[in-house]
Amino acid sequence: MTGERDAAVGDGIPGDATRCPCGSGDVFGGCCGPLLAGSAAPTAERLMRSRFTAFALRDAAYLRASWHPSTRPAVLDLDDDLVWKRLVIVDRVAGGPFDREGVVEFEAFFRQGAERGSLRERSRFVREGRSWLYLDGQVG
Repeated sequence: MTGERDAAVGDGIPGDATRCPCGSGDVFGGCCGPLLAGSAAPTAERLMRSRFTAFALRDAAYLRASWHPSTRPAVLDLDDDLVWKRLVIVDRVAGGPFDREGVVEFEAFFRQGAERGSLRERSRFVREGRSWLYLDGQVG
């Protein structure tokens, strides 16, 4: 089944003491958990990591909320057969707590059925007020 849906309790959301899906090495409750619950990401990289976690958990509401309105799609098509496994941050440019813009390049590894692959993207982020937002990305 594909389509936009919101993550719900009991829907595979990790416990606070479970390792975070984003690969930071921290636990979910000290990493992406608070961001998915509504806290602001302090940096573009933290927003990128939380968005990877949201894709892994199929949390369409968070993905839409963290996407800049000028580029946000009307509907997200999240494929239930696509399993996001691992995130590697390749490069960062700016995107710190006092910056207005940032770039995060990443490679995200996935499994879809018997196939395994990866997606590499150079993503642009903007900070509006206290909130970082995903603007767009160049896949390659």
